[in-house]
This record gives sequence, structure tokens and C-alpha cells, in this order.
Amino acid sequence: MKLLLDTHIFVWWDRQLRRVPADLRAAIEDSANQVFVSAASVWEIGIKRATGKMQFAGQIVEVVERLAFELLPVTGVHAEHAGALPRHHNDPFDRMLIAQAYLERMTLATRDRVLRRYDVPIIGIS
Repeated sequence: MKLLLDTHIFVWWDRQLRRVPADLRAAIEDSANQVFVSAASVWEIGIKRATGKMQFAGQIVEVVERLAFELLPVTGVHAEHAGALPRHHNDPFDRMLIAQAYLERMTLATRDRVLRRYDVPIIGIS
């Protein structure tokens, strides 16, 4: 399975592992799965850190690499698809993750229940 981590799951994995649900933790730890962090999440963390809304020590991309996750770039096709999604969720970063998960045939790892309204497989919501 190809897993795309929502930004909060990535941050929790690095800083607050106990917040990651057991089923999601097992999926991330399963070596048969590929685990990705979107460049959109890197951007989101960078913006929130710069505005004082989030603390995140170190270089974000280096943390992605240290945790042995793969970085998923944002493409023009991803951006166009995100812009055309129904407005179930207005957060542009989450909309990008939905677009990427859909187009790349990934399972989105999230605790955000609103994202279930989109046509992508989700893990982490019981």
C-alpha cells in the first residue's frame, strides 16, 4: 500500500507518537508499505512555523528523510485537480493531499473526518 500522511500525522509521528492510532501506526511501520509526505505538508509546516502557529525544530525535509519517508512533489496535474475538487473542505493543503492521494492511487492517513467525503481511501479514522 502507498500511504500519504496528512500533515498532522507526520508531525505526530515525529513528536507525539502516542497520538497516532494503532491501526495507522501498524500501517506506517509495515515495511511492505511505502510512506509519503507531500511537499504541500512541508510548505504548510513552514508557513505555520513562520507565523508562530506551530513549533517544528530542524529542517522539515531532513525530518522526512530521517523518518525514512518519501517526499511526494506537487505537480501541475495535482494542483489542477485540487482546484476542481468539491468544496467539502476549504483548507488548500488538505485539498492538495486529497488530489495527490486520488491521482497517485494512495491511501490517505488522517484523523480529519471531513476528508471522508472525498473519493479516496482513508486510514486512521475509526
